[in-house]
Formats: sequence, structure tokens, C-alpha cells
Amino acid sequence: MSINIFAQKPEAIQSALKGKFADFRYKQFADWFYKKLVFDPNEATNLPKDFRDYISGLYSWQLPKIDLSFCAPDQTTKYRLKLEDDSKIEMVLIPAENKRTLCVSSQVGCARGCSFCATGTMGIKRNLHSHEIVGQIMLAARLTLPHRLSNLVFMGMGEPMDNLDTVLESLAIIQSPMGLAFSPRRTTVSTCGIPKGIIRLADSGIRTKLAVSLNSAIDEKRNRLMPVNRRHPLSELKEALRYYLSKTSFRVTFEYIMIPEVNMGYEDIKALRRFAGDLSCKVNFIPYNTVPQLPYRSPSENEIDLFMAKAQSLNQAVTLRRSRGAEIYGACGQLAGYQGEIE
Repeated sequence: MSINIFAQKPEAIQSALKGKFADFRYKQFADWFYKKLVFDPNEATNLPKDFRDYISGLYSWQLPKIDLSFCAPDQTTKYRLKLEDDSKIEMVLIPAENKRTLCVSSQVGCARGCSFCATGTMGIKRNLHSHEIVGQIMLAARLTLPHRLSNLVFMGMGEPMDNLDTVLESLAIIQSPMGLAFSPRRTTVSTCGIPKGIIRLADSGIRTKLAVSLNSAIDEKRNRLMPVNRRHPLSELKEALRYYLSKTSFRVTFEYIMIPEVNMGYEDIKALRRFAGDLSCKVNFIPYNTVPQLPYRSPSENEIDLFMAKAQSLNQAVTLRRSRGAEIYGACGQLAGYQGEIE
């Protein structure tokens, strides 16, 4: 079976062509593939037919197929993608005035079972392969034209640390200066808090920002919200974060989903101050997005205002982040391979 071209570093593609064609032919190909985002060699009109035939046969060119798409009023678009084995994942493309952000999936489903997350209700089906992760990015980059895809957040379906080798391989492919040359500063890998994964990421040599889905700095509450905390409590998570921060120039981002009657009291802010006070970090507070089959509700505007007033006592930079795409079940915590029509 042919190797999928989206699983190849540009350097490997160049090496496979070396000695068979003039060196400048790879540069012509790379311009079509990485800049013009043309994924059919036969459309690369300035390349000779023998080159196009050779590279067409050398690799598989299979991309995830768009199965369904839903567009919110703010133009946030959720895409359900069908993979070669008919598995389905979701990615979300979020446009803003000066940037275009892609929310990338790393698994089909998720094993971590966070109680507020729709993906967690699916269980884990399988890990994505590198060509399926890079394929999402290349597909989104083409969909974004004539604008440039500016930011990547590994916050879609799945826990990136549970598929870390493949995520790192995918990052190496897209960060290559010979290809997309995607900036580490515009890439964020999110985790529910797996210490060994955080340490491996720090030691990997791949530069990327790190976000941690925290949601409570009280072990008992976090145990209920996030089963990972029963195995890896906050003290263990914090040690891993200290190690990561010793290896990088990037701050850690804490994502804190605000859930009324669960984690929006004074004691929650005090615990967060104790946990994060001596870490180089920022905190994004995100109002909970309703998931029909789960028992939580979204906070009211008044509840958000009251809690954010309490949060001003934190030493770190604090942001209220409004999720995009809630109308299409494309917001934070809502990705679950939605099967039906969205009303």
C-alpha cells in the first residue's frame, strides 16, 4: 500500500525525488502543494507528465472527506469528516478579523470521560494516524483560501497526550520550513492533565504552546469533573507543569469551564490562586456550553459577571473567552460526531 503523502515530511518527499528529477522540480511541486494547496499532481501544470505520473504513483493522496458541514451565524464552521475506514471525526474552523483558527481532532472519540464533555460520552474508538491529523490541517488551509490558516489548537475530539507520538510527528511535518512552516507560537496542544505526556512533550524537541483543561483546583471537585484527576491529582499535575515551564519560553494556559453550582464559588477562586499563583500562566474562563445529554447548565450573564469579578483577585492574566459555534454544537466540549440535523 502506498504511503500517504500527508504523513510525509517535506524533506522525505524531496529525498524520494532526488536523483530522479532535477532539484528545481521539487521546489515547483512544493509551491503547488504547500502554498497553492493543490492536492492533485495532474493540476500542477508546469510539471512534466513523467514527474506527475511518478509522484501520483509513489504516494496515496487520500484526504478526510467532508461528510457534513454546519455554519454558525458568526461563520464558525463545523465539519464532520469521514475517514478511510468510515470513522467520523469533527474539526472546527473559526474565522476572526485577523486570524483563522482550526480546532483539530487527534482521536476518534476519547477515553478520558470528562463529565461535562460530549466527546467523552463516545468512549475511545481509535487514535488518528498522522496523515489524518495533517490532512485536517491541509484541508482547512485550502478551505481558508485566500486567507492563511493562522492558528492551530489541538482541542477537538480526543486527548492529544493519549496519541502523543502521532501528534508530535504531525507537528514536525507542519512546522517544517520546507512545507507549511507553521509557527510553534500559533500552535497549542491541550490536555486534560496527563503528567507523563506533559513531560514527554517538554522533552520532545517540538515547540508548541500547552493548554491544560483545569476546571477546578480542588481535588475533590476535579475528581468528579475529570476522572483523570483520580489517577493524577493536582499535585502531580503541577510538578509536570513546572518541568514543562523549565523547558520552554511559553506560558501555560489554563482552560476553566464555568459551571454553575459546581466550580464558581469563592472557594474555587481561592484554590485556583493557591494552585496557579507561582506558575507562569494565564487563565481562560469559558462559560459552559450546554450538551443535551449531560446534567449541567450554562451560566447566566449575571453569574458570569459575578464570578469574573472574583477572578480579578488572581495574579495571572485572566480572560473571559466566549466559545464560538455553540449554535452548531461546535463549541468547546460539544464535539461528538453529531449524526443528525442541527436545528
